[in-house]
Amino acid sequence: MIQAQPSDGGQLARAVARELLRIGAVELRPNEPFTWSSGLKSPIYCDNRLTMSWPEVRSLIADGFASVIRECHPDCEAVAGIATGGIPHAAWTAERLGLPMLYVREKPKGHGKTNQIEGVVRPGLKVVLIEDLVSTGGSSLRAALAVREAGCEVLGTVAIFTYEFPRAARAFAEQGIPLRTLSSYSVLLEEALKTGAVTEEDAEMLRNWRIDPEGYAARFTPPS
Repeated sequence: MIQAQPSDGGQLARAVARELLRIGAVELRPNEPFTWSSGLKSPIYCDNRLTMSWPEVRSLIADGFASVIRECHPDCEAVAGIATGGIPHAAWTAERLGLPMLYVREKPKGHGKTNQIEGVVRPGLKVVLIEDLVSTGGSSLRAALAVREAGCEVLGTVAIFTYEFPRAARAFAEQGIPLRTLSSYSVLLEEALKTGAVTEEDAEMLRNWRIDPEGYAARFTPPS
C-alpha cells in the first residue's frame, strides 16, 4: 500500500505538493499532453530534479524523509538513493539521520568491479531506499530487489511523489516491500485547485487520466 507520511494529518503531503507546483517541478497540461519516454500521453510532467536547486524545498523533502524513516523504520541502518534522482536526497537524508549512504544504479557497471550498488554493503544491513518519483514502480522496485539480492534487508522505499497507479502499489506489495511517499497525485490536484492552477473541469480530466490513462491518450491520438 502506498501511504503518505502517517501521523502529521497530511500537512507534509500538502506542503510538498505546493512546493512542487511553485517551483515548476510539476507541470499540469490537461489539454496539451506530454509524451513520456514510454509513449504514454500524460497531462502531467514531474521533474523532481529541480528540487535540488531550491534549498528550502530540498530541506523540506529531506526533513520529511528523515521523519518517515524515524517513525516507520526506526531500525534503519543505511539509506540508499536510487539513481539518479534519488541520490542527492538520500545523501541529505542520511546526513540528517547520521547514517551511512549507498546508491543503486539501474544496472551493474560494465567495467571495474561491475558494481550496481555503491557504498559499504554487508549481509543483513537494514536499508531504506529513497526515490524521487514513482510512476509504474518498475525501476524503483528493481533497485530494491537488487539491494535485497545483495544480502541486505530492505525495510521499505520512500519517494517524494507518486502518480498513484494501482500497478505500482501491487508490484511492491507482491514483493513485501512497503512503499511510502511524501506526497501524491491526488493531494497535488487538491492543491492545484486551491491555488487556481487548474479549473474543476481540468481537475476532473486529470483524475480520469490516472484511472484510465489509455482512454485519456485516445482523445489526443489521430485516427489511423
